[in-house]
Parts: sequence; structure tokens; C-alpha cells
Amino acid sequence: MDIRNQIEGLEYEILHPKASKSREAKRSEYEKECNIRTKFQRDRDRILHSKAFRRLKHKTQVFMSPEGDHYRTRMTHTLEVSQIGRTIARALRLNEDLVEAIVLGHDLGHTPFGHAGEFILKEGKTSYHHSKQSLRVVEKLANDGKGLNLTVEVKDGILKHSKGKSPLITEGNMPKTLEGEIVRLADKIAYVNHDLEDAIRAKIVDESDIPENVKKILGNTKSERIKTIVYSVINETIENDYQHIVMDEKIYNAMYELRDWLFDKVYLSEPVVKELEKGKGIVKALYEYFVDNYHEIPYYEKYLELWGEYPPEQAAVDYVAGMTDRFAIKTYERIFIPKGWAII
Repeated sequence: MDIRNQIEGLEYEILHPKASKSREAKRSEYEKECNIRTKFQRDRDRILHSKAFRRLKHKTQVFMSPEGDHYRTRMTHTLEVSQIGRTIARALRLNEDLVEAIVLGHDLGHTPFGHAGEFILKEGKTSYHHSKQSLRVVEKLANDGKGLNLTVEVKDGILKHSKGKSPLITEGNMPKTLEGEIVRLADKIAYVNHDLEDAIRAKIVDESDIPENVKKILGNTKSERIKTIVYSVINETIENDYQHIVMDEKIYNAMYELRDWLFDKVYLSEPVVKELEKGKGIVKALYEYFVDNYHEIPYYEKYLELWGEYPPEQAAVDYVAGMTDRFAIKTYERIFIPKGWAII
């Protein structure tokens, strides 16, 4: 029995007319279909089983090498974005599998030590951005340099997931699918709420410090705030006849007020900045070292043979960006910290 065909048929019966359909998804390279899983399900599984995904559990979200067991990492952030994204997609009858696949791949290109490492690599010659690097991971670096051959829809969502401080709708730079637009907002919804919770746990801020306007509009707890924003996204998108994934302007502004407050009180706070400056130093030293000593990169010769060319600057970016926090620290110690001589 061809279960995949049944699932693909059900998508046309159940999902919204504007939802992305698995049967219509395209890959760069042809491959035989699975009898059980749709293309988007296979994409999700390929990312989930990749080494790059497993490394997310040891990459900084906000707090570098946290002592406590309950602070977020890139992996737990990714899982929370997935939960929020799937909730929105299911309510809107959009393709949950496509949302999940995009989410699982959206942060694969992040450096060790969070955005501090990204800041350093942006100074190089490769126009580094974590979204572009995430795409590079799934297109070229994963699967021993062969890439994962993901669908065009998943790759587009990964590349365009990062919203930054741009307007809600940015014509010309939006994902091609509504599912990609969901991820673009779910990423923001997740991090402004879970980063706040981590900051309160770290005693950098207190619940009472949260701006009154934010609490008045979004709610007093993390659960209330997420519920308010998610409900707004669902209701406003339906009201807008699915032209884009949108939310009420007042709620959107309150979410951004919370984001700006987090930058001022948390991301740029002395305890966070002090540690991340150390992370910057490690990433800078490693990048410069491997540009000069690119033949020490374990897979350099293999990828050079596979691709025909591999500039040292790009090889250094790929290697350093792929490191976990602890591997970066260990590598830095191996290269730059003198070892004591044994007394014989």
C-alpha cells in the first residue's frame, strides 16, 4: 500500500487551498519517492538525523555555557519554535510537516557563542549570515559534503526565516510559502519569551521589571504572552484571507517593545556581554588560525576534491561556525594554551 499517496491526497481534502502541498514540492536533484513519507516529512527526518542538528544542543542561545540544566540552548530553542509553528499551522490548516522541516533547519548555521560568534565571522570575506550558513549546511556541508537534497520550499524557508527588526511584511524578501512566514514569526515569538524566562532565572531581571504596557497587552506570564500572540496570528491571518501570516498591530508592537527591552536589559547587560566578549575572542582567533592553516581542517582535502575548489576563508568559516561552544573552547586550548612539560 502506498501510504504516501494517501497522505498527499488527504492534504488536498483537509488543508487550506493556500497551503503548500507535498505532492507539488520540488527537489534540485531527482530521487525516487518514499512509499510512506511525503517529501516534507523526509526533509524533516534528514535534518533531524544530521550531525549539524545534534550539535545544536551544545550551542549558546543567550547564556554561554550555563551552569544550570534548565537554560535554553539552540536545540531547545528550535524545539520551542517548532511547537509554536506547528500550533499555528494546524489552526490555519497549513502544512505542519513543512513548518517543522524549516524550523529544524533554521539555526543549523549558527556559530558557537550565539550572535557573538556571528559578529566576528561577518567581518570576514564570506558575507556570513547564519541564515545563509544554515542553507549552506543543508545544501553542501551535511552528509559528508553531499548535502541533503531538500525541497525548494524547505530551503527557501530556512534562508528567509530571519526577520530581525524589519516590518511584519517586507515585500521582495518574504518566504515563498505561508509556512515559511509562520516560521519567521514563530522564531521571534519563541525567543522573546524563553529568553525572558532564562534571564529571570539568571536573576538579570525580575518579573516586576517587565514593562507595564507589555504585561497589559500580552499578559503577565510566559504562557499568557505566547497564547495572546499566537491567537492574534491565527485570527488576523484568517481575517486577512491568508494573504500573509500577520497579527494585530497593537500586539505586534507590544512584542517588539518586549524585544527592545530585552536587548537593553538582557542581551546588552554586563554579565552577558562580558562572557560573550570572551566568545568573540575565541572565534576570532580560531577563524584567523584556520585561514592560515586550512589543511588542518579535517575534511578540507575531501571537500576540495568533491567540489573542485574550496577557498581557505570559506573553509575556516564552515569549520568554526560548525563548532559547539565546548569544542571551540577545547580547540582554542589545544592551539593557543601552552602545555606544561613533564619532569623526567
